[in-house]
Amino acid sequence: MSLQAVLQVSGLAKHFGGVRALDGVDFCVPSGQCVALIGPNGAGKSTCFACLAGQQVPCAGEVMWLGQSLLGSTPAERQRLGVARTFQVAQTFEALTVLQNIQLVLRGAARLAWWDRLDSRQPGRALQLAAQAGLQAQAHDTVADLPYGAKKRLELAMALAGLPDAVPVVQQGTQTPPSLLLLDEPAAGLALAERADMMALVRQVAMQGVTVLYTEHNMDAVFGVADRVLVLMQGRLVADGLPEVVAQDPQVRERYLGLDFDMKGLIDAVR
Repeated sequence: MSLQAVLQVSGLAKHFGGVRALDGVDFCVPSGQCVALIGPNGAGKSTCFACLAGQQVPCAGEVMWLGQSLLGSTPAERQRLGVARTFQVAQTFEALTVLQNIQLVLRGAARLAWWDRLDSRQPGRALQLAAQAGLQAQAHDTVADLPYGAKKRLELAMALAGLPDAVPVVQQGTQTPPSLLLLDEPAAGLALAERADMMALVRQVAMQGVTVLYTEHNMDAVFGVADRVLVLMQGRLVADGLPEVVAQDPQVRERYLGLDFDMKGLIDAVR
């Protein structure tokens, strides 16, 4: 039985003067799948993400989420529809604590007035999300004092906090509204062990039913993690398939991965 595609991208194009950053990109992502979007520098990955999340407006094409066009919607409007994103460099509030960062963006929390105490906004739910990200012990630490890997996990927790009915633990028989998490290089700047921890968290999120699309340059954070791999080169999608199939694609090996790329050896080394 085929999975239902919740994200559909068709004919997506974005030009900057004479540079075709995206040149007619087509792909779809089924519900609950974890999909990696990879390619060399300048391939168009970040531009694609910006068009999906609403930071940039495509010159042509369509982006459909749950059968509804996202074009013309602001990032905030897309978040209300269940679409959230993270960035290559972690975007957090350095002067606040871990919990306060999460509490500030919690979906469904009452509008924050100047006289309100941020600490009183759904502390239990915020702590659950912090624990899911492995930050329970640092929940009351100021973010400026955290190592960079912890900030990346916090940003992921903040993105989850903004999704509809985000829950850190799967409850059997419980159905949550569809949601899409766009992760722009979640493992960027992390050491090997930290990358493994981050990508284990990403897999956990996907297993909870959140649809995940992420870009990445570290191949150990792609192969052995993603259910499917998309490859962009010069603004065009040149490969789309299972990781083991994409790893053997002649064009991808020659132009990006390298002819000596060993997917099995890479996965075994990480484990």
